[in-house]
Amino acid sequence: MLAIPQENQKRIVQPSLSVGKAPAEGEEENRLLLRFAAPRDPALIAKWISYQVFNTERQDWRRGVKAAFRYREREGDLQVTYDHTEGPYPLGRWLSDQRRTFRTGQMTGERAAELEGLGIVWDTADAAFEENLAAVRAYHLLHGTLAAPRGAAILDVQIGQWLTNVHRPGGLGKDPARAARRAAALAAIDEDWNPSERGWTVGWQRHYAYLTQLLASGTRLDDVTPGGTLHGDDIGRWLATQRRDWARLNAEQQVRLGTLGITPARVVRARTAAAAAGPTPTSGRGAEAFHKGVTALAQYLEREGGGVPGRSHVEYLPDEGEHRTGVWLANQKQRRDRLDAAQLAALAGLGVDWAGS
Repeated sequence: MLAIPQENQKRIVQPSLSVGKAPAEGEEENRLLLRFAAPRDPALIAKWISYQVFNTERQDWRRGVKAAFRYREREGDLQVTYDHTEGPYPLGRWLSDQRRTFRTGQMTGERAAELEGLGIVWDTADAAFEENLAAVRAYHLLHGTLAAPRGAAILDVQIGQWLTNVHRPGGLGKDPARAARRAAALAAIDEDWNPSERGWTVGWQRHYAYLTQLLASGTRLDDVTPGGTLHGDDIGRWLATQRRDWARLNAEQQVRLGTLGITPARVVRARTAAAAAGPTPTSGRGAEAFHKGVTALAQYLEREGGGVPGRSHVEYLPDEGEHRTGVWLANQKQRRDRLDAAQLAALAGLGVDWAGS
């Protein structure tokens, strides 16, 4: 057969075509493992399964960390509710799983440090404490003190009851380190957050704080009289009680009040002034009431240095309780034609101008 000469064939390089997404890291190794592993080679099959599980878990970790980072950047913390999803990713459930892994000691130090850098709260009890601490900060910003009454509420948190609970022994938790950490967080907001440690009540601390605020705002101490309130508390009445019961206060309370310029009521001198004002009747209920009124008025003048109390003024007498001195004095003026000479003289001696006319 006649051979037909052939031209030399040129080698033509064809351009490569895309056949899909490039294999991810480790996928080529998986293919090789499956290709060359004998169907009954348990070691290679186990290696492949282990690698797949590890690779999936590592990818999930990175997705969780990225979702946590986005949340922290947006919200400023990592206090995530369990049902919260960051986009489609179940961030709240993922963080709960990480807390469980951490508690059981199965988390690496590197991962724990990464989550702590994002601000994770490991203990759910600590998470609840942090949430209430946010309400505590808001209350202090408004009131200038953490001596909240039990019924106080802010940001939908019953902050008064919560503070009452943490004031109790063991209220900050049974673990000493945790309790110390929580106490430090409260003290950073208000160093007098737990008045019982100072030796006085929450009510005393609250009134003291409000009085301090009044004076800092420019109110004169002499203008703080019964009936004057702040946030619903009668600061003037409380102040009069402190002056009256000065001897019952502990040394630190006296120092704090003294720093504000407060001094004890000079009851002995007030009674002396009342006696020096003139004789009064000594028998009958009317005489006793009049004598009590004169004593209260003398105490007021001794403390205030002059003038007459307004109609709403209430004086506090040792062992006698409240005396509505302003109302009493107004009543004496209305019935001055029925007062005898001794009574008028007593009032005139205390500077009541209408009694001497």
